[in-house]
Amino acid sequence: MSSYKVMKTPGDTSWFLKDRFGMFIHFGLYAMPARHEWIKKLECTTEEHYDLYFKYFNPDLFDAKEWAKQAKAAGMKYAVLTAKHHEGFCLFDSKYTEYKVTNTPCGRDIVKEYADAFRAEGIRVGLYYSLLDWHHPEFTIDWMHPRRRDKDAEEQNKSRDIKKYAEYMRNQVTELLTNYGKIDILWFDFNYPNKPNVEGIYPPVTLKDWMVGKGEDAWESEKLISTIRTLQPDIIINNRTGIDQDIWTPEQSKPSEWVKHPETGELVPWECCQTFSGSWGYYRDEMSWKSDRMLIELLINAVSYGGNMIMNVGPTARGCFDERAENALLVYAKWMRFNGRSIYGCTMAEPEFKVPDGCKLTQSEDGKRIYIHLIEYPLNFLALEGFEDKIEYAQFLHDSSEILITKKRVKEMGDETGQEKEVIFLKIPSLQPKVTIPVIELFLK
Repeated sequence: MSSYKVMKTPGDTSWFLKDRFGMFIHFGLYAMPARHEWIKKLECTTEEHYDLYFKYFNPDLFDAKEWAKQAKAAGMKYAVLTAKHHEGFCLFDSKYTEYKVTNTPCGRDIVKEYADAFRAEGIRVGLYYSLLDWHHPEFTIDWMHPRRRDKDAEEQNKSRDIKKYAEYMRNQVTELLTNYGKIDILWFDFNYPNKPNVEGIYPPVTLKDWMVGKGEDAWESEKLISTIRTLQPDIIINNRTGIDQDIWTPEQSKPSEWVKHPETGELVPWECCQTFSGSWGYYRDEMSWKSDRMLIELLINAVSYGGNMIMNVGPTARGCFDERAENALLVYAKWMRFNGRSIYGCTMAEPEFKVPDGCKLTQSEDGKRIYIHLIEYPLNFLALEGFEDKIEYAQFLHDSSEILITKKRVKEMGDETGQEKEVIFLKIPSLQPKVTIPVIELFLK
């Protein structure tokens, strides 16, 4: 068993720490302008123009079963769909708003179809719910709000009551946790209680005292979390309401160590959330798509430090994944089919096993197998330290072909006494297998 002690959290993360790989799906009205999910804020889009997206939203090619099949083929074990993003538009049939998918030409409850289809494929179901809401009349205008530049923005705020909005959120979350069966993850986004550093903000904004952001008091996070735990006690909740819960979620980054609690230093359950390109919603003209190697390496990196990775897909306004996204999912499908054993049920290798240069290590939860991910393919031999007399057998994971183990006595670097030590070497074929990142599986004694 792994010796790493992970912080105890309120929800049930046992399955989460084994499944390791999930699919994020950002879908909403912003798929229609197709130039960023934050477009309403970035361009200060008028309500009149944004209402056109609502008027014509009709994802006629949406097929939740097809989404689920592609997620399963890619090796993803859980999924999280945006039930409501910052724009305030709901992909579910809520009785607390008219700004919902069932009132568009689409006319379908997308959350329901998603939940049913993904469960049918054996994929755990999660929902994203934005704490922000740029459409709701009680959501006060702040430095991120699309109406921040209106001449009467401060005056508009005088008639808005954030507490009424917090109640609205609790009501909608209650619907999501009551009407759609078991929900495994509730993914909130996000807490921003302070004024920002205006440098680097785009578009530029002149800050005024009334523009301050929102934190857990505005969201009434304690009431919100209490409501959730009452309805579904074992659910996993992320830590973006301002109150620590079950998982920490570094975004668009590549952690180089196990994520720790900022105050106690404890190891925490964590998930790196990533995108195929630079945005979360469908972005027609974006060119910054990640390479095949980077897609695989990000997943390996997360698990090698005890974490998960959730990779995002932004469907088009027709409701399907575009060709670039489908090709990226196929990269995972091809690699995970043969190498998923080095990801599922694995974690950071015990510290006694030194990570070879150019490699990443993962270890099975029972401690019986080590997986060496050859990020940089070695020349002929791979030296291992910390493995002396511990390896019983070695093989490539993708085809179970044997890797020969040899031992050599080598002089200690910088040791002028001439003392030698025994080093384990793996004999590596000179020709790299046709695998994006090959994996060596070590069976320990």
